[in-house]
Amino acid sequence: MTSTSHSEAPRVAVVTGSSSGIGRAVVETLAARGQRVLAVDFNPEGRAVAESAGAHFFEADLTDGAQCRGAIDTAVEAFGGVDILVNNAGIQHVADIAHFPEEKWRQILDLMLTAPFLLTQAAWPHMQRGGWGRIVNVASIHAKVASPGKAAYVSAKHGLIGLTRTAALEGGEHGITANAICPAYVRTPLVEKQIADQARLNAMDEAEVVEKIMLAGAAVKRLIEPAEVAELVAYLVSDGAAAVTGADWGIDLGWTAR
Repeated sequence: MTSTSHSEAPRVAVVTGSSSGIGRAVVETLAARGQRVLAVDFNPEGRAVAESAGAHFFEADLTDGAQCRGAIDTAVEAFGGVDILVNNAGIQHVADIAHFPEEKWRQILDLMLTAPFLLTQAAWPHMQRGGWGRIVNVASIHAKVASPGKAAYVSAKHGLIGLTRTAALEGGEHGITANAICPAYVRTPLVEKQIADQARLNAMDEAEVVEKIMLAGAAVKRLIEPAEVAELVAYLVSDGAAAVTGADWGIDLGWTAR
């Protein structure tokens, strides 16, 4: 059951991949709305980003299970618990299957699928004890469709939808919801790198990549801004979204409308 007294207090949020892009926007949005936020990132420059938003910072390599658990332990030590988990950290590598490096495959799966599982597992008992929890997994339009050259990324994101649905089914009786967000191309450093990679892979210039690959299937012909994704996260972690769970939310410029 959801605790009514719990809803009156600021909640504790752990946000991964927090130094730039979507993660930074989520940290800033949740902190501005009064949540106590632990920002988690591999990049030590994320500390200044977190502090500027009024958040705490934890530097971690989330391909290491002990550091995943350490992030949750740090939030509990600093704030007394964990109520919200936003799994956002991600990387990309573009290559066809025949030439995809095994070490990159393993790194991407470890960071983008195993780490969300381990973080969820570590946060779960704290949410369960409070009778309230919100898990938001930042997936991708590539959790629903595939693109050439992205075998590991697409596989991890498809798996993240499965993890989300399972967590929703197991969490319902404990007041824990789990949802995934599936954005199309967001204006982030990761996407900027993808533009360059796709240009090389497809022998195009970067403007052609944006027009002919990234926005070819979109009804709205622009990149998504990180703040737009953060607003959806803010809704999904609110009391108003208590009945919303197990869903994969498209924010995809109309990509999947066809």
